[in-house]
This record gives sequence, C-alpha cells and structure tokens, in this order.
Amino acid sequence: MNRRRTSRSASAEELLSTLQHLTARAREEVGLHQARVELAQALQRKMLPADLPAFPGVRTAARYAPARDGLDIGGDWYDGFLLPDGALGLAIGDVQGHDVEAAAFMGQIRIAMRAVASTVADPGEVLSRTNDLILSMDSSLFATCSFFRFDPVTRELSGARAGHVAGVWATSDGRSGITSDAGGLPLGIQSGQSYPVTRRTLDVDGAFVLLTDGVIEGPSLSIGDGLEEVRRLVSAHAGASAEELADRVLRAAGLTGHEDDAAVLVLRNEIPSREAASPDDG
Repeated sequence: MNRRRTSRSASAEELLSTLQHLTARAREEVGLHQARVELAQALQRKMLPADLPAFPGVRTAARYAPARDGLDIGGDWYDGFLLPDGALGLAIGDVQGHDVEAAAFMGQIRIAMRAVASTVADPGEVLSRTNDLILSMDSSLFATCSFFRFDPVTRELSGARAGHVAGVWATSDGRSGITSDAGGLPLGIQSGQSYPVTRRTLDVDGAFVLLTDGVIEGPSLSIGDGLEEVRRLVSAHAGASAEELADRVLRAAGLTGHEDDAAVLVLRNEIPSREAASPDDG
C-alpha cells in the first residue's frame, strides 16, 4: 500500500511540475508575442505622418485603426506630403499580412514612393517606378496602393491605382459617387507594370475620400455594400470638415465586423458651390 501511495504521489508531483513548466512557457510566449505587437505598433506610429499638408480652401485629414482587438498589426498606411513643384501628394495602401514584417514593408513603400514622387510628376509613373524599386528589394510581400497628386492652382486631382479599392466622392450640392478608375496590379508582383491615370477637377465644394478595404469589407458587409454605405455617409456630410468626415468614415468600419486594419484619407475641397462638372470622370 505504501508503494502505491508513493507511486500516486510521484505522479502528482510530476504532473504539477509539468503544469508549472507549461505555464512558464506560455507566459514567456505571451510576453514575446506582446513584444512583437508593441514593436509593430511603434513602427506603424513612427511611419505614419504626424501632420498632413493643407492649402487655402483645401484641408486633409486621416485616421487609422488596427485590426480588431489590437492583436494583428498590419501594413495599412496613408501619406500626404508637399511635392517640389508645390503640388500635394496623397497615398493610401494596404500591405499583405499582419505582423512586424508587414509594418516594415509598409515603411519601405512609403519612403520609396516619396522619393520617386519628388522627381516624377505622373502618378502612373510614380507607381510603376515604386513597383520596380520594391521588387528589387526581393521581398515576398505585395501591397495595394492608390497615389494621387493635387495641383492647388489648377485644382486638378490626378491619380493611379495599383490593385487598391475604389474611392468615394461627394459634393455639397448633393452629388456623389464611387470612382471607376482603371488600375494595375498591386505593387511587388510583377515588374514593368503600367498604371492608367485618371484626372478630375475639384472645382466645387465637396470631399474626396480614400480608404482601405478594412473600412468597407468584413464578415458583416461585402465590399460593394461597404462602398455604398460610405458613399451615402460622405454624401450626407459632404459639407463637414475633413477631420469630422475622417472620424465618421472610420467609425463606419464597425459595420463590417472590423477584423482588418482600417485607414481613411480625406481631401476636403472648401470652396463656394457653383455650377460645375462632377469630380468623377463619369
């Protein structure tokens, strides 16, 4: 009987030791995961611009929210910067993946695009050269992206799209739509790509909104329905400030189930409404 009690006691002690070892290991792995999340968050905060440029009559605003529960940090980004000729460069994109590598790759694309845009005026050429530069880095990741250039003198907004979701526009006189710009492959897939450029004139009071698919697509909403929801939202608040519009559009991401990163970039054209052509090219 003593031997049986000793055997049972030894087994219990071994089980307790195993549980303690597994608990310690789990805590260590949780700590490592948390460290990776915090590193990715820091990378993303540093790589997204703290401020966006503005011109008289033109305001910009952007918002970003990480994936649901804050456990996946990915490569959604936005950017706004002044170009050497006085124009405004705007970019928004989404890198494949949700980890430190995706966040770092996002930073590489953002830096590369700024460098290319400072020497090339055509948005399609900006995307083409950025694509080739990204491919030369030999990364296994890819990214969707839209790049726009706004001339504050002519008020022309020209842009190109690399596999990215459509944008939304609305004017204060009640018109609105979803852009139908042609596009090319995402960045980082194939070299020698060309990206068609769409041009529109923003000569009426209103807003032009760029976003990532985390705002409009998820378990609760298809991408088409999500775009339509944002169109209605922007149309109903076309006269609001850029900051308010950005807040409202980002909150709309909650309708999707919001499992992905979400980024919003708003260009608010603040001029008196008058008879003018739609900012969409049809």
